[in-house]
Amino acid sequence: MENVQLTNFFSNTVNFFKAFFETKRRFQTQSSFCRLNRAYADKASANPSFVSPYSLINDSIIIKDGIISGCLINSENNLEFIFELYILEIGAVRIRINEKNPLKPRYDKVKDWALVQDPLITLEYNQIPSKAGVTSFSFGKEKNQTISIYHSPFRVEFLVDDIPTIILNDRGFLNFEHLRDEESNTESPSENNQSSSKNSIQNVETSGDKLDPKLNGPGSIGLDISFPGYSHVYGIPQHASSLSLKETRGGTGAYSDPYRLYNLDIFGYAIDSPQALYGSIPFMVAHRKGASAAILWLNASETWVDVTKCRENKSGIVDVFFFLGKSSSEIFHQYGLLTGFTSLPQYFGISYHQCRWNYLDQKDVAEVDEGFDRHDIPYDVLWLDIEHTDGKRYFTWDIDKFPDPEKMQKDLMNKGRKMVTIIDPHIKRDEDYYVYKEASDLDLFVKKSSGSSSWIDFTNPLAQEWWSKKFAFDQYKGSTEGLFTWNDMNEPSVFDSPELTMPKDLIHYGGWEHRDLHNIYGFAYHKASTQGLINRTEPPRRPFVLSRAFFVGSQRYGPIWTGDNAASWDYLAISTPMLLTIGISGLPFSGADVGGFSGDPKPELLVRWYQAGAFQPFFRGHADRKTKRREPWLFGDPYTSYIRDIIKERYSLLPLWYTLLYEASTTGMPIIRPMFVVCPDDENVYEMDDQFFVGNSLLVKPIVEEGQTSTEVYFSGNEIYYDYFTFEQIRGSNKILIKAPLNKIPVFLRGGSIIPKRQKIRNCSSAMHLDPFTLVIALNENNEATGSLYLDDGETYDYEKGYFVHRQFEFSAGKLASTSLPSFDNDKNIYAKLINSVHVEQIIILGLDMKPSRIIAHCTADSDFELQFDLKCFGTLSGINTSDVLVIKGSNLSITEDWTIEFLK
Repeated sequence: MENVQLTNFFSNTVNFFKAFFETKRRFQTQSSFCRLNRAYADKASANPSFVSPYSLINDSIIIKDGIISGCLINSENNLEFIFELYILEIGAVRIRINEKNPLKPRYDKVKDWALVQDPLITLEYNQIPSKAGVTSFSFGKEKNQTISIYHSPFRVEFLVDDIPTIILNDRGFLNFEHLRDEESNTESPSENNQSSSKNSIQNVETSGDKLDPKLNGPGSIGLDISFPGYSHVYGIPQHASSLSLKETRGGTGAYSDPYRLYNLDIFGYAIDSPQALYGSIPFMVAHRKGASAAILWLNASETWVDVTKCRENKSGIVDVFFFLGKSSSEIFHQYGLLTGFTSLPQYFGISYHQCRWNYLDQKDVAEVDEGFDRHDIPYDVLWLDIEHTDGKRYFTWDIDKFPDPEKMQKDLMNKGRKMVTIIDPHIKRDEDYYVYKEASDLDLFVKKSSGSSSWIDFTNPLAQEWWSKKFAFDQYKGSTEGLFTWNDMNEPSVFDSPELTMPKDLIHYGGWEHRDLHNIYGFAYHKASTQGLINRTEPPRRPFVLSRAFFVGSQRYGPIWTGDNAASWDYLAISTPMLLTIGISGLPFSGADVGGFSGDPKPELLVRWYQAGAFQPFFRGHADRKTKRREPWLFGDPYTSYIRDIIKERYSLLPLWYTLLYEASTTGMPIIRPMFVVCPDDENVYEMDDQFFVGNSLLVKPIVEEGQTSTEVYFSGNEIYYDYFTFEQIRGSNKILIKAPLNKIPVFLRGGSIIPKRQKIRNCSSAMHLDPFTLVIALNENNEATGSLYLDDGETYDYEKGYFVHRQFEFSAGKLASTSLPSFDNDKNIYAKLINSVHVEQIIILGLDMKPSRIIAHCTADSDFELQFDLKCFGTLSGINTSDVLVIKGSNLSITEDWTIEFLK
């Protein structure tokens, strides 16, 4: 993404720059390909008469069945490239550019991993008259979207209502370095006006004491993509940086290096930095009033993104998707249709998880589990790190420490709890270790230039199939249905290599170098592990596999977390923009280690981190083995009580979290949402990343500074909000100073929302599945509100058969109605029958502008009855008009049936 009008840099364009990946952990100054493409862009910008050398040959253009193709030519070297533009059914547009006669094929298999299927092409478009040298089409439901392809110099404009929205090669930075044989490569010809010195085209680079030979030259790709009229662009995770991407050419508040996308194991990563981290999603969203746009650069090699200038990539082809919409929700849905929606996890996945490197032995596990019960703190999952294995051999147990792993798991399962063990992709070289021996015999390891490494090549279909079988109960001895998986170190992390990752000249299945597919390695591993958990039972149950590395499409296989953070206030603060960025990039189920992985948090920091974590999708406490033990009860009161209270609050809201996960799995909407997503027309929130919404209903502002007992919260629009804990009414639109003592995180109900809760908190989530519900109705200024609730068995795939309950709640015109969203027959809905005794026992209504004389319930069975209500609020709430809080108790209204409540004056 590139220059932003707000910054007055480069007049309103956003450029996306993708670069070849090098071997040492580096800045752009250490990357010859990024330097050269930056220099190319600078030279082009400094020359007023510069014209891109790329043109589309007029008589080569073919228009057929939704595909516009032709031949691009570089006038400086007369090299030709195949250009293809596809208009897709999902409403997006795809552009592909590749060498016409390459020396050898360029890597083009990322689409096979990242996309759910080859996207369908639409015939719903019209060619429209254009001036000479321009080919134009209208498309979209309202035919208000236009593509204009300018032949010479080559560029592509996307317009909505005749307003330019995205422009490809607007500034002429397209720079496609062709592959060369070794003889011509050493000649170092001048290309694209770059220096003709031998250093301009490097065959070999160094990283530490390692050499990286490039036998066919650099082969990088640079281009610019502009978003005219947009001041803010978001996405391209993972970076410990702000939500709104910063300029990258220096200056106040800007970076001097581009954002880098290159999966790496970065322990204690830098904060406020464009440094590459554990995952990479080259997806970027631009937003302004009334419009959103996005691009997906489908490439798995190293990427550099300049938010001012250019973009570069080494390896692969140009394969870019363009998304246009009136709102970000349209973009998220299109992206989900292309790359897949998030998988619906087992219900325990959204509960609280307790982890440490490492719990010492089976006795330690039992004591920690008992400690949660003794201190009345709910949790669902206990995690074991690598020390549980026999000498770091995955799929094994240290029998001295864990003599009966099945009993250990079953003891947890008897309480409704689960266990997770770590399984990494590096395999210990030991001929007596059955996993290594099998992989070696089947030739499944990634190849070095000589011999084989001990890293499974998960891009090999045979390796995918073989690995998934390792999770079978008869192969993973000591595992049970209550055991799930944690994929760590899968960037991949290789300690004895440059940048602590796999050297790029290693060879994968099909003869491809690691440089071509680096960023999909962890993704492929995550996929194989997830499939293993699905396959191990019949009928299959939903898996749970946490991954550290991620790529486009990872949302289909499970959650991720932000990696090895530290116990400091800065890391707590940066977790919010990091998770918001990951969420809007198609991966909504994510979290950050509560308390910080390394270091010892003081009690205040730990309490504040639990408060923030309770309002993040994946909620796990985790710590390094070098830290002091920090189970929630070890700090004593009042801190234990504060942590207990917020964990219990998370459990009361599990119905809301699960409903939002279902929404993400069907629409692509993030679970936690930046302010600009919920308040798209409020320009004051476009840079805001220290507060956010859970769904559209809960506004959350974590406290991230030591000693802070109050904070300013911004309330957008002339809307009504209610304090989540006290029900105090607040009116936007402005910043208001909110008290935030240590026992409270500022959370507010947005007027117009209805949220489902369960008030009876038990030891784990599975113990609550038949408990009654409370509906909290926060009315807006029109005395209206809506909300929904999604329920299923939380374990199986029966919901795909229609065995679920999905209710819509609506308060309007003095009536509250519960109706079924999908149409299904309760007589055939096994799950609905299972929970037919579950009811709504309490309804809390905030902001009602009338005092009813009677409240009547109308049910489907033609049985009307009067409900008892109370106008008293909870506790002594200073400054609150008690008539604003109406409570109906003992309503006993079925959660599976339609009903209406009428409020009579």
